[in-house]
Amino acid sequence: MRVGVDGTETAGRVPQDAEGRAPAEGRALFVYGTLMFPEVLRALLGRVPDSAPAEVAGWRAARLPGRVYPVLVPAPEGTARGLLITGLTAAEWRVLDEYEGPMYELRPVELTDARRGWAYVSADPAAASAEDWDAGRFVAEHLDAYLGECAGWRAEDGPAP
Repeated sequence: MRVGVDGTETAGRVPQDAEGRAPAEGRALFVYGTLMFPEVLRALLGRVPDSAPAEVAGWRAARLPGRVYPVLVPAPEGTARGLLITGLTAAEWRVLDEYEGPMYELRPVELTDARRGWAYVSADPAAASAEDWDAGRFVAEHLDAYLGECAGWRAEDGPAP
């Protein structure tokens, strides 16, 4: 059993959507939280994949009480802003899946511009705060320490490249 960056155990699962379909290598990943930061991607993957600004309607990046990272939860009037990452290898999908851990489920999403991608959404939306996650606050108060946690997780518990 591996341990995610948040300290929870992960099952070493292959990235799959709710129907058990795994995204193919090269498919796009919508990110809305810590994975928007090139420094975090570099700490986890050893590189920064290509990305472009993206939005998904009907969702929001919610603050998660007691954590510095958000969860994506349904929000009928909301729009989550983030990035669409492309060019991920199968090995990188495995790293990100273990990084996200059991707190998230991988699901297909449609972006506001009709592009499609995958997103890690909350497995338990009730755990989210009513407040939105604040990326600026994350950078100002937590990014440096979080980078150390990511690098440590990758070195000790992350999947083999």
